[in-house]
Amino acid sequence: MADFQLLNCGEQPYVLEGYPQLSLRDDRNDPVAVTVEHGTQGITTGVTTAEEPPERVTLAPGQAASFVMAWRNLVTDAAVPATTAKIVEVEPRPGAPRLWLRLSAPVDLGNTGKLGLGPWRPPVR
Repeated sequence: MADFQLLNCGEQPYVLEGYPQLSLRDDRNDPVAVTVEHGTQGITTGVTTAEEPPERVTLAPGQAASFVMAWRNLVTDAAVPATTAKIVEVEPRPGAPRLWLRLSAPVDLGNTGKLGLGPWRPPVR
């Protein structure tokens, strides 16, 4: 599981709705085949923020919103190679520039090819 934050570094409010668009890339920057699901029920339990309904989040300058993603290193078929990714590519909202986040440890999906994603969450007050 990993938790990500987006900080509004601008001078105007920044509105996020629903879920970010997300893709994964390997250590050569090539796309990784992954199915991104909203929520984590089919992957793991205990990530309650991923199961909450999405809401509109308006960030004032200097505020940050977050989302969570979860996966399992599960091998269900020894004939299918495991998949790992070192880069998470995030589009915070439709049409926004895509952000590339290079991870210190890879996302290891085993061979399930599934990633669970939570909605944008407002700043903690």
